[in-house]
This record gives sequence, C-alpha cells and structure tokens, in this order.
Amino acid sequence: MKQDIHPEYHEITVQMTDGSEFKTRSTYGKAGDTLRLDIDPKTHPAWTGEHRLVDSGGQVAKFNKRFAGLGIK
Repeated sequence: MKQDIHPEYHEITVQMTDGSEFKTRSTYGKAGDTLRLDIDPKTHPAWTGEHRLVDSGGQVAKFNKRFAGLGIK
C-alpha cells in the first residue's frame, strides 16, 4: 500500500430522521462530527414499502402547478 494517500478514518455520529443516533467510523468530516440524514432506512420507501413524495427542492409543487389544467375527463 502507498503511504500518505489514504483519507483520515475516524469516529462520527450518524443522526437518523427520527432523532436516534449511532456511532460509526468514516472519512466524513472531522472526528466527532455529526452526519444528519434526510432520508434513511426507517423512512425510505425501498425499505418501508410505503410510497410517498419527498419534495426537497419544490419539484413536485412545480410539476403540479405546471400541469394543473390537464385533468382527465
């Protein structure tokens, strides 16, 4: 292995969407940093089976506004 090319590997805290936390080792940030998740296995439809829209950037609202007049008759 080459020396001095690998990132620093340290302990961080991961905070889930429901507020629960766990510690893990990562190259993210600095030692002791907290990674706050917007979507995690407790809320993601791939794991929960519940499908809901997550409109983090306003894209769903923009789509609905743009195509509001296209009702099926």
